[in-house]
Order: sequence, then C-alpha cells, then structure tokens
Amino acid sequence: MSPDWPRGLYQLLKAQNIRQVSVVPDAGHMELIEFCESDSAIELVRLTTEEEGVALAMGAWLGGDKSVLLTQSSGVGNCVNMLSMLAVSQTPLTMLVTMRGDWGEFNPWQVPMGRATQPVLEAMGVLVSRADRADDVVPLAEGALRIAYNTLRPTALLIGQRLLGAKTFKD
Repeated sequence: MSPDWPRGLYQLLKAQNIRQVSVVPDAGHMELIEFCESDSAIELVRLTTEEEGVALAMGAWLGGDKSVLLTQSSGVGNCVNMLSMLAVSQTPLTMLVTMRGDWGEFNPWQVPMGRATQPVLEAMGVLVSRADRADDVVPLAEGALRIAYNTLRPTALLIGQRLLGAKTFKD
C-alpha cells in the first residue's frame, strides 16, 4: 500500500461511486479536496459549518447519491445535533476526520475536542475506526464506506495527526 493515502482515498471514492463530497476547507484534506475538485463526476461542496454536510448527506441519499463529509476533529463538535438525525432516519454517511489535539499539537484549544471526538461520535451512534499508519487509511476508509452504505449507518474514520504532521504557529 502506498503512503500516498490522499490519492488512494480519492480512487476509493470513485470506486465506491461517491458523487458528493462536502468540506470545510482543511489543510489535512487539501490533496483529497484538490482531486475531488478536479473531477467533474464529483460535486465538491464547500460548507460554512460542518453540520451542513450532514444535511447535504441526507439530501444526497434521498436523491439516490452517496456522499462523504471531510472534516477536522474540531468540526465534529458542530455536527452533534445533526448526527442524531442520521441514526434515527437510517441515513448512511461516512466522515473522514483529520485529527487535531493529539500527537504534536501546538494549539491548546484543539486538545479538548481532539480527545472527545471518538467518544462524542460513538455516543451519537457513529461507528468509528482510526488510522494512525498511512497503510491503514484506505482499507479502513473502504470498511467505513461499506458498512455505512450496507447497513444504513453513519461511520467515521479518524485520520491521526501523526499522519498529517504537527502544525506550528507559523503554518
């Protein structure tokens, strides 16, 4: 497996017929965003807040399409109320979550939500897995997509901060 996991994720989204990708722009997802943006078969939707991505996923599913939400761990906190709708309505969604607030974090404000991300998602009925090695990202994302769309449940893959590199104040 190549450590070029953003390209691998893009190829996986294509193979799984993901037609809509919603995102609040994030440096951790930048390569994947660029791949999706250049693909006319994928509708890339820039959000003002991550919870809009949950609503878009519901609309996409009702319209017969699959979608993915790209978010940072800090954005998960914005989605909590909306996530309850997914579980109740049996609407599938996979979230690819770049983590902040763990390995090498410089910003103390990122730490609380970084630590709370997985328990918050699980409390809202989201099935969560975590990739801390580049070789695990694509296989775990594939598993998350399959279980979401086969069982009509929300899933999330947390992409560890160690894979993204630690940010500094100058980044």
